[in-house]
Amino acid sequence: MSADGIDPEKAVAIRLRARLAVVERAAWFGFVHAMKTRPVETEAYIAAERARCTDGFGSGAWAKDLTDAERSMLADEVDSGLAQLLEDARAEL
Repeated sequence: MSADGIDPEKAVAIRLRARLAVVERAAWFGFVHAMKTRPVETEAYIAAERARCTDGFGSGAWAKDLTDAERSMLADEVDSGLAQLLEDARAEL
């Protein structure tokens, strides 16, 4: 335990979570801006990316270190995340 009462290994995970949150918020700003300025193109891009990810993970071309079941789960999570991203952005507009 460090002097501040935080386990050093857990501190690494917390710092990584913080970095991820910063990147996520910055990306969110850019995505909302794109939805405000070019909604049709942005939605078409997300639809194309959803299809690309489904194909990439589903074919086994991506994430080759995972089993078929793990890749399927990853593909489902990415797809639902992208769908939720659009839904959240639409709600904010």
